[in-house]
Amino acid sequence: MGIILEKINSFKKNGKHGFAVLVDPDKITANKMEQFARSCNDAKVDFLFVGGSLVLQHQIGLCINIFKDNSNIPVLLFPGNPSQVSPEADALLYLSLISGRNAELLIGQHVVSAPMVKSSGLEVISTGYMIVDGGVPTTVSYMSHSSPIPSDKSDIALCTAWAGEMQGKHLIYMDAGSGAQCPISEAMIQKVSSNINIPLIVGGGINTTQKVIANCNAGADIIVVGNAIEKDASRIADLSAATKYC
Repeated sequence: MGIILEKINSFKKNGKHGFAVLVDPDKITANKMEQFARSCNDAKVDFLFVGGSLVLQHQIGLCINIFKDNSNIPVLLFPGNPSQVSPEADALLYLSLISGRNAELLIGQHVVSAPMVKSSGLEVISTGYMIVDGGVPTTVSYMSHSSPIPSDKSDIALCTAWAGEMQGKHLIYMDAGSGAQCPISEAMIQKVSSNINIPLIVGGGINTTQKVIANCNAGADIIVVGNAIEKDASRIADLSAATKYC
């Protein structure tokens, strides 16, 4: 087991909760990345996730290097496609879209990216990725040609998570998408978390400390916030601290 996965597993094992900030390299300039790294340090952020559905400017490596020059926080790639593999990161969330029926995102793109990933030296963390309806169409749903799991179908979410776990995934990541109007319900989080033995990451539409705490209490092991911090980076401290209150 790699160092990063061991750290993630420790949250579930010890009943603690981690906080990850998701950064889209297209939405942050190199000049702002240095200050952003310092803000993450001050807020005791546990992980930085880097990636997006498109990534047009090809500056992932630059963003990661600036961040790592100013922080010891582990950097994990959250790739939207194989071109987003960057050896500058510490680990790669090797995402399989297990909630969809698009073979390209279940295994096709993994075959294409396998030589690059194998030679990258990254810690590879096999991740069952599940899109949950957040009330509005999301970029990831559009780009993946996949329908999200209905927000009120906790049984479907659980069976999907079980399937991922039994296939040997290291993590389950449930995502309502950037800017979701409705974050994933506590009922769905609780249903999934209490019935799997691997860590559960939850993201999408989490924009208040109350939502952070509610999701942690429901069983999320790692909370991911992106859009809310893109709009107001000063919120990193409060949102991160909320994971420690649970």
